[in-house]
Amino acid sequence: MFSRADVAHRGPPASRGLSWFSIFRIGLVQASLGAIVVLTNSTLNRVMIVELALAAVIPGLLVGLHYGVQISRPLWGHRSDIGGSRSRWIVGGLALLAVSGTAAAATPFLLEQSFAAGLAAAILAYACIGVGIGASGTSLLALMATKTAPERKASAATITWMLMIAGIVVTSIVTGLYLEPYSHGRLVVITAITGTVALCLSIVAVAGIERQPTVVGAPGRGRPGDFRQSVRDVWSDPEARLLTVFIFLSMLAYSTQDLILEPFAGLLFAMSPGETTSLSGVQHGGVFIGMAFVGITGALFSRKRPGLMKLFIVTGCLGSGLALALLALAAVRAPAWPLEINIFLLGVMNGAFAVAAVGTMMVLAAAGRTANEGTRMGVWGAAQAISFGLGGLAGTVALSLSRWATVRDDASFAIVFSLEALLFVAAAAIALRIDAGASTRATQPTHLPTAVPAE
Repeated sequence: MFSRADVAHRGPPASRGLSWFSIFRIGLVQASLGAIVVLTNSTLNRVMIVELALAAVIPGLLVGLHYGVQISRPLWGHRSDIGGSRSRWIVGGLALLAVSGTAAAATPFLLEQSFAAGLAAAILAYACIGVGIGASGTSLLALMATKTAPERKASAATITWMLMIAGIVVTSIVTGLYLEPYSHGRLVVITAITGTVALCLSIVAVAGIERQPTVVGAPGRGRPGDFRQSVRDVWSDPEARLLTVFIFLSMLAYSTQDLILEPFAGLLFAMSPGETTSLSGVQHGGVFIGMAFVGITGALFSRKRPGLMKLFIVTGCLGSGLALALLALAAVRAPAWPLEINIFLLGVMNGAFAVAAVGTMMVLAAAGRTANEGTRMGVWGAAQAISFGLGGLAGTVALSLSRWATVRDDASFAIVFSLEALLFVAAAAIALRIDAGASTRATQPTHLPTAVPAE
């Protein structure tokens, strides 16, 4: 074991904390999360609405349930702050997610035989999905925030989220190919295989990560107190509070279209389940490119232009609003509309604001007066979970009500997409007020941060 002073004098700053290879390994865990979740949030949602002819509000409520369970994210983060193995929570959460995702994929069998029994099984499966995501995802972000050197945090966020999108894209494309011809049994098998591969990959990815040096920010930061005090510390930071509001609004706007996009393509553009799943891959491919552009540009120019990340956040939100306004027009013009191009544009804009926001989260995570990175990530994760839960429910409820009121699918989808565009504009207005440097200047050390060996 090395003393703090010994480590403080080792090598250049970039050598402290996680290596690039270790950061890539952590990104594989995020890719595994995305690979499992995309099957329940997109493919299974479409099957319930189109193949089973259920009201859109039913899968909306189920997805809202698993996001509602994730309100507990701050608690998972706090547990990571005060001790215990984060790898244990990461792997355990992923194992639960893999099992519950497969169980959710099997519910169409029950729903066809008995709606009550199928709905009860789906509720249990989706609740477990929420627990798995919350335990694994929050612990993963806390681990990345505490083990990554400050100068690498923005790049680490970009790499991690790009790998998550890569996992979603690959899963969507492969699933789209192997789901044809569609059957419930085929969906269960594909989901089970995806979960097994994701779990095994994650076990290998986190092996030994916690033995890497822990990066320490400003000197004199106290240990986090109890759960309530730790949450109060986060909420007392003005920039952390603004970021929480921004995350809520932007992810509410994003998630409102998430559950209705594949039904939109199926109902108005006559696409099959495999085609709509592949369309989801097109969207996430755009997200991947948007993230890559922002990540590379930020790595090259962010030190010279400190406001670059805010520019990407605002531009990405406004661009997402424009893409959704075009989708509203597409609903009226369907099927004579370049839907794939429109969806790709939406993905690029979503990726731009998302990775810039995550980079800002990584900077502000270590800006507290106490070492409560996990709680901060948990608060922001809870804001995202609440908005995703409300967004999925709001989108499906708005769609169901609009279809009932207008008896026209095109007008119903146009109304929902227009409302989402307005939410993105509001999120852009909040983002203009965030100054990540305000919090970090208050806690920034006068010397370079040091790394200490993991306990």
